[in-house]
Amino acid sequence: MNLLSKQTWIIFIQLTRLDRPIGTYLVLWPALWALVLAAEHLPSLSLILIFTLGAFVMRSAGCIINDYADRHFDGHVERTCNRPLAAGLITEKQALIFFAILCIIALGLVLLLNQLTIVLSIGALILATLYPFMKRHTYWPQAFLGAAFAWAIPMAFAAVQNDVPWQSWIVFLTVMVWALIYDTAYAITDKEDDLKIGIKSTAILFGEHVRFWIGFFQLVMFVLLVWIGNLFHLAVGYHAALLAVLGLFLYHQRLLARNEPKYAFQAFLNNHWIGLVLLLGSLFDKWQL
Repeated sequence: MNLLSKQTWIIFIQLTRLDRPIGTYLVLWPALWALVLAAEHLPSLSLILIFTLGAFVMRSAGCIINDYADRHFDGHVERTCNRPLAAGLITEKQALIFFAILCIIALGLVLLLNQLTIVLSIGALILATLYPFMKRHTYWPQAFLGAAFAWAIPMAFAAVQNDVPWQSWIVFLTVMVWALIYDTAYAITDKEDDLKIGIKSTAILFGEHVRFWIGFFQLVMFVLLVWIGNLFHLAVGYHAALLAVLGLFLYHQRLLARNEPKYAFQAFLNNHWIGLVLLLGSLFDKWQL
């Protein structure tokens, strides 16, 4: 494979989903939110840049290892059968080479940070690599995804404060619960195919009660968000963001009530706005300090 050819770059973009940035947003907004919460006023531009690039790189690496883990399954699922590995456009060895290159780039970024953040980054790599294989063994792979996405939280606090205070783990838990919400909605889309090929998910576990359980996790997340506002002494901007989050939760429940996979997928896609409004609300309050 010629790494400089146009075809290689097209395959790379498809493999890493750079043409579908929703996953990057779901990693990026919480990471930036954590930087804002951790900073006394506002985080430095260098940290914002490092974590932004890190979100793109690690999400891309995560997509590759996910496709590698699912290489024998994706071809049997209508939504994923055209992915490069499933379609035979790239070999397993080539995919792993791309994964290794991205991990090296991520290492280069994290080496720009302090020692505590470097140590924590090992957890991020382990979780990102482990998650894709969990759907074979547990009905809770969404929880592992949540831990992988939320691991940016302690890293962000470590990068800003050279410490991981207990309050940061409340933010971590909140992001983890959020992942249970949106990735369960996502799993509804693949439920029928997953049942046929033996893939497990919370959407399958919850069955006919999936909307109720998503609503339950939305309630848990909202309570945690209120707690975070108190812990970090956030004010008007954050509370306005909470109202927006509540409105988005209700909108997603309306979509799920239609009981059709396409609307569940729409709810998943719309979830990234929750992360963005929380980031903007927190930024507004920090800007006023």
